[in-house]
Amino acid sequence: QVQLVESGGGLVQPGGSLTLSCAAPGSIFRVNIMAWYRQAPGKQRDILAYITPHGTTHYEDSVKGRFTISRDNAKNTVFLQMSGLKPEDTGVYYCHVFNTVAWGQGIQVTVSS
Repeated sequence: QVQLVESGGGLVQPGGSLTLSCAAPGSIFRVNIMAWYRQAPGKQRDILAYITPHGTTHYEDSVKGRFTISRDNAKNTVFLQMSGLKPEDTGVYYCHVFNTVAWGQGIQVTVSS
């Protein structure tokens, strides 16, 4: 019933960079793990990265070294900084609060020349 607000998607060339943002209610943001997922057309929604309330991070192998997840507790916002983008990074990106039903609306990222 709680929707997170995402922003920052768009069209970029291979090798380019893009940063996504996700704002959440402070009541759940500061006490939960935040995560980013990606869903390509016809594919399942897969986790890419997560960050704990204390700042510990974990990444899926396909994005390790290229993507960085971070959080700003003062602004109740989580970020996904993406660089070295590849065509296979194309998809709809969602932020999510672990152990809740709170999801972002989904934003399109297209990597193409």
